Amino acid sequence: MTLTTRFAPSPTGYLHVGGARTALYSWLHAKKNGGEFILRIEDTDLERSTQASVDAIMDGMNWLQLDWDKGPYFQTKRFDRYKEVIDQLLAEGNAYRCYCTPEEVDEMRAQAREKGEKERYNGMWRDRTDYPEDKPYVIRFKNPLDGDVVINDLVKGEITISNKELDDLIIARSDGSPTYNLTVVVDDWDMGVTCVIRGDDHVNNTPRQINIFNALGAPLPEFAHIPMILGDDGKRLSKRHGAVGVMQYRDDGYLPEALLNYLVRLGWSHGDQELFTRDEMIELFDLNDCNRAPSGFNTEKLIWVNQHYMKTLAPEYVAEHLAWHMQDQNIDTSNGPALSEIVKVQAERVKTLKEMAEISRYFYQDFTEFDATAAKKHLRPVAQQPLEVVKAKLAALTDWQPEHIHAAINETAAELELGMGKVGMPLRVAATGAGNSPSLDVTLALLDQDKVLARIDMALAVIAERIANS
Repeated sequence: MTLTTRFAPSPTGYLHVGGARTALYSWLHAKKNGGEFILRIEDTDLERSTQASVDAIMDGMNWLQLDWDKGPYFQTKRFDRYKEVIDQLLAEGNAYRCYCTPEEVDEMRAQAREKGEKERYNGMWRDRTDYPEDKPYVIRFKNPLDGDVVINDLVKGEITISNKELDDLIIARSDGSPTYNLTVVVDDWDMGVTCVIRGDDHVNNTPRQINIFNALGAPLPEFAHIPMILGDDGKRLSKRHGAVGVMQYRDDGYLPEALLNYLVRLGWSHGDQELFTRDEMIELFDLNDCNRAPSGFNTEKLIWVNQHYMKTLAPEYVAEHLAWHMQDQNIDTSNGPALSEIVKVQAERVKTLKEMAEISRYFYQDFTEFDATAAKKHLRPVAQQPLEVVKAKLAALTDWQPEHIHAAINETAAELELGMGKVGMPLRVAATGAGNSPSLDVTLALLDQDKVLARIDMALAVIAERIANS
């Protein structure tokens, strides 16, 4: 039997990082074992499911490059199959009609609460056949009354739940639509899922689902319940902690490799190793090495991982992701240096690709004014002569390369008997509009020669105006 895992999100919002980690673990477990990974969209919540959410899930999976072998399957296209299984359960005496009103069920729970018992449906219609006519009903699964459900969880170990703790759950609503616990079992059965990896908020559903599997005579998959992700305050990760949607991390300037590498370590470890290539993740991942305790999300650690990948991945690849941010910030890169060259000179200087795009604008767009603080400090009357001399030397260059640019700056400093900063800083502000940039010779080399000369003229005009007004 082929090992088969699945990721089964509900399209009621974005793909959050907890879901992405579940998808990653499921994908890795399948890849590690030569199995198959299924994507299934659980869209039976018709009121809350949206196409926009489906698109967001697909975008997140594609951005993370978590490719699926089968799917995407949609539960709303399988209603006939669910009805067939519900009819089978009814016919075999494993389900029944329940005509209780919501108010009656609430009263049952209230009475149980008063007695100090677990709040639950009391099985009022479990063995009745005196069905009223023209009255709405739901279908309930006839849960075993005794015995235990034992879950040999691959992460949490053995979990035992008494059937007396479980009531007869609804498997079909009064409008005939199936409920979550029924559809999940049917899908996992039909799709040959052999290992269900999901968040531990589903542990309470698992014994119910196991009983349905057993009633159907279906093979049981293995289960692995992963502890939740917490924010830095120890509470469940949510919007208040910052970005939790996968595509928000894309928008904030993280590489998919960085987020994947960070997520794989958020609940799993392999010795003290922190950084993993995709191939290493597949080779080394083992569900037995997953933590049983919740993991805390640390944005600073994610930033560190992101910086590592910006600096070590092929600049041409990083540039593909940088291009999105350039476009997002309305920076036209059709004229100017190759983005891979920007990655080479800027990767050491930033935390994110978004920041890289922001500080690289001057390579592609002219500016009409200089940064006020930088201009006040460096475009002073004393900088006029150094800028005029270095401009002449730069204009005379016939080979616009870093080493020749560097020589021109050095010669200017020596000729005027000035420190390098007295020449370099005014030139940097003139060329870039601000006081920070990569190495000046490399920065100028990436800019068009005529553009640099024109910007020096603009800086000289600012200095001349300051002299005239002094």
